Amino acid sequence: LPISLSLNNASFLEQLEELEKMFQEDHYPDNEKRREIAAVVGVTPQRIMVWFQNRRAKWRKSEKLSVKSNKKHPTSS
Repeated sequence: LPISLSLNNASFLEQLEELEKMFQEDHYPDNEKRREIAAVVGVTPQRIMVWFQNRRAKWRKSEKLSVKSNKKHPTSS
């Protein structure tokens, strides 16, 4: 059991890495691109769509936070 678990974990991390790479290239993949990603990662295009929605939300949140922290700590030029 632990062996298959660690294998699953490794492949999950590889999938995640692949998705992150795709996200850096394009935040809004079209239908075709989602199908391609789904085939590579081994999940349904629906799961890819949801992952990208969640990832964009996370990205927007971190963007807002970085804007806020920049306003709080103005850089002296």
